Amino acid sequence: MSPSSTNMNLRQIEVFRAIMVTGTISGASRLLMVSQPAISRMLSYTEQRTGLTLFERVRGRLCPTPEARRLFQDVEHVYRDVQRINSTVKDLRQQQQGILRLASSPSLGHQLLPEVIHTFHQRCPDVRVSFECMRHILLQNQVIDGYVDLAISLFPFDHPNLLISKQFPAKLLFVCSSEHPLTQADAVHFSDLENEVFVGYTPETPFCELTQSVFAERSVHYSPSIEVSSPQYACSMVKSGLGIALVDAFSYEAHRDDKIQILPLVTPYQLHANLLHLRHSPISQTAQIFIDIFQQHLREEQSLTSCYE
Repeated sequence: MSPSSTNMNLRQIEVFRAIMVTGTISGASRLLMVSQPAISRMLSYTEQRTGLTLFERVRGRLCPTPEARRLFQDVEHVYRDVQRINSTVKDLRQQQQGILRLASSPSLGHQLLPEVIHTFHQRCPDVRVSFECMRHILLQNQVIDGYVDLAISLFPFDHPNLLISKQFPAKLLFVCSSEHPLTQADAVHFSDLENEVFVGYTPETPFCELTQSVFAERSVHYSPSIEVSSPQYACSMVKSGLGIALVDAFSYEAHRDDKIQILPLVTPYQLHANLLHLRHSPISQTAQIFIDIFQQHLREEQSLTSCYE
């Protein structure tokens, strides 16, 4: 049997997914609106062609084998890609060129970007905006694979297919609960942090490496009691009374109230909002309008955070 003869085509993938989702031949038949014998024949043909046993019958239901469960993970990715293609076809058919797809890291996505999108929508009410907030490690591929038009991150990327423009800076701040004892101290030193509960970051995040560098530069041992995935969560932890955290000014501003306070500790590090898009794809007029609004909001935000010393 040649390698190509063992491949699954899109119809087989569709039938396999329908059976996995519904658990029965009859359920897959109703989902796909075809006859039950047609579903059964396609399943038998697929198992014969791939050489895999995908389902076992148990009390009238089809129970997926371990091989089927493993295959289903990849099938779901294909299914989502097909849905995305169909959505694009619909947009093109309706000539909806006014679509802007955005993604950002959590620090910028929880407050600043919603404000920017609000202003953008007021100026361009007919443009549909798709916005997703995601972790830093996912942003690069979203742009490279064409899933988003623009991405905004607090950390830079290095990829030949990406054009990255550094925007305005964001200070790093040590924050704690307003009731923390250090807020009443006459002076606060980095060495004071060694005896405090510290909210750090999980190892796969860029904020973890950054925090480690800040502590190492001051020769202070870094040993977080709690680890979170973003500064947004760190601010929430701090406001609940769980220790001290190092966060960016954008995240602090999103959580700023009488429950959180900045400690007078200055770091030599500084972050920037980075704007990402494909290097060889021209910026649309719609995207440029968004960029202009985004930069204006950053200027306003910078004036608000310039007092954080």
